[in-house]
Amino acid sequence: MVEDRITDGKRIAELLSSEVTGHERAPYDELAVVDADPDVEPTADGARAYDVTCGGEQLARVFVQPDRVRVELYGGLDAAREAAAGAGLRVRPVASEPPRLVVFVEYGAAAKRALDVLGAAASA
Repeated sequence: MVEDRITDGKRIAELLSSEVTGHERAPYDELAVVDADPDVEPTADGARAYDVTCGGEQLARVFVQPDRVRVELYGGLDAAREAAAGAGLRVRPVASEPPRLVVFVEYGAAAKRALDVLGAAASA
């Protein structure tokens, strides 16, 4: 049994990127990682690691912090919020223009849950 939990933000971002690019069924087949910064270093405020697109349109932006990943979603916010709540991921709405939803991915195994959130947003 594995007792260690991956809590390194950069590694979590890598795992999420692999999840996004590793599926061939809908709605995940429309998702892509774009404009990745392979040399990104985590910062307290979050350093931009890459964007996630759906059908060529920006869906989310992924930021790396020392101990987690912050995913800012720009589309399908209601569906993403429901999926995140169902997956036990912490979320925070951002009242901006355009509105956003921030999802926190705090350990490696949660990358699969974050993929489900992206899939829900893409399907909405």
